[in-house]
Amino acid sequence: MAYGSRVIQRDLTFQVERGDVFVIMGGSGCGKSTLLRHLIGLNAPAAGNILFNGQSWVTASEAARDSMRRSWGITYQSGGLFSAMTVMENVTLPLEQYTQLDPVEIREIAEYKLALVGLAGYGDFFPSELSGGMQKRAGLARAVALDPEILFFDEPSAGLDPISAQRLDELIIQMSDTLGATVVIVTHELASIMSIGTHSVFLDAETHTMLDTGNPVTLRDHSSHQQVRRFLTRGLSPEDVS
Repeated sequence: MAYGSRVIQRDLTFQVERGDVFVIMGGSGCGKSTLLRHLIGLNAPAAGNILFNGQSWVTASEAARDSMRRSWGITYQSGGLFSAMTVMENVTLPLEQYTQLDPVEIREIAEYKLALVGLAGYGDFFPSELSGGMQKRAGLARAVALDPEILFFDEPSAGLDPISAQRLDELIIQMSDTLGATVVIVTHELASIMSIGTHSVFLDAETHTMLDTGNPVTLRDHSSHQQVRRFLTRGLSPEDVS
C-alpha cells in the first residue's frame, strides 16, 4: 500500500476465514483504514493481490467487481448516511440500486432491517435527528440491506461512550450470526478487540508491515513481538492479564 513513493504498508499476507470477526489493529497512523480502503476497492494496491472467494479483485472485470461489491456491507466512522435523505431512504437505497424488487417489498425489507438494529419507527427521521449511536445503527441497517456475505466496519465505536460501544459490539455479533456474515473491522478499541475478535492482524507504523496475525487473546499472551503484547495489554494490571 502506497501513496506515490510513500509506502504505508508492505508485505501483508493474511487470510480472513468465512465466519471470522477479523480485526485490523495497530497504533495511530499505521494504515488500518487505508488497508480497509484497499480491501473494499477504493484504493488499488501498489503491488500484490486481493482475493475474494479465490477471485482476484486486481484482475477482475468491472462486472465481476460489481458482483463482489453486492456481497459486501460497509459502514464508516460517521455512519456514512446521506444527510438529505431520511433513515428509510438511506436503507432502501441499495435495494433500489441492486434489486428488481417492487417498492412495497423494498420498504418491508428496510423496515425489517431497521427493527433488527433497534430502530423500528425511526424511518422518517433524518440522520441529524438521531444520536451518534443511532446513526451508527442506521448505517448498519443500510449495510445489511442486501444480506451481505462480508461486513466491513471502519472504527464503528469511534465517538461512542463505553456502554453504547459495547451495545454496538453486541449488535455487530448479532448481525453476523443472523446473516451468517464474515466481519472485518478496523479498530484500536481494546475492549472491542478482545470481546468480539476471533482473528486479527497487527500493523506497525514504524516498520510499515504486519508484525503478527492470529486470535487477539493468543497474541496478547504469546506473540513473539513485545509491541503487540504491549498494545493488547495497555491499561491492564498483571492480574487482568493472567
